Amino acid sequence: MQPHKTIVVIPTFNERSNIVPLVERIVGLNLCLDILIVDDNSPDGTGRVADELAARHAEVAVLHRPWKYGLGRAYATGFGFALDRGYEQILQMDADFSHAPEAIPAFLQALSHSDLVVGSRYLKGGETENWALHRLVLSRMATWFVRLITGDYCTDATSGFKGFRRQVLESLDLKGLESLGYVFQVEVNHQVRRKGYRVTEIPIRFADRVRGSSKLHVGVILEAIFLILRLRFKGLGRFHHANIKRWCYGSQRRQEYRRTAAGRS
Repeated sequence: MQPHKTIVVIPTFNERSNIVPLVERIVGLNLCLDILIVDDNSPDGTGRVADELAARHAEVAVLHRPWKYGLGRAYATGFGFALDRGYEQILQMDADFSHAPEAIPAFLQALSHSDLVVGSRYLKGGETENWALHRLVLSRMATWFVRLITGDYCTDATSGFKGFRRQVLESLDLKGLESLGYVFQVEVNHQVRRKGYRVTEIPIRFADRVRGSSKLHVGVILEAIFLILRLRFKGLGRFHHANIKRWCYGSQRRQEYRRTAAGRS
């Protein structure tokens, strides 16, 4: 891969039906950027399909991880890859078409005057499409909870569509990030704001996935509640967080592999 200045990091787990059309749409934008797929040994063969994409497109690279270590770890691994190779702008997005590739130019424009750009479903001009009511309520409550506990002002605390300048990620202890699930978004935002970087929100359209299954489960929600409290009350130690990660993710992780191997996912 001959690097450009910008890279898009896309974590995958069982996204075989989505990753090809997503990458083709991003490549079709002709934006002079690279794409990194970070696959967690997807039982459905997403990693192999990603390798085929990389063979066809010079701007695509793939990192294979041996196990599903979590969304947060996948992003941290991808960010490390991007920093090691000198990228100046690092974007992140979901693999399931919840985030429209056509919004990428707006992120690049906003990064010209911001250090972190967050796509918001709830900012004026943003929208959600075909999202179940309980998911919408949960998302809104999460943002309210984050603002209440941490004091971080935002309209969409759990958004996974973001753009970073390299110096922001360089200043973070990526290996020290604790979160495994979606609360990774909150943890990173909190650290960036505490360091005084310029954070901008831009409106995005968020569409619920059409293919594949959601990775949200009770363990993710429990981890989010605990970590958000830990961001505010440092007395909640790492030992306890390590325990809750084991409680929340251990059995669920095994079940996902069993379902997929049996052809039920």
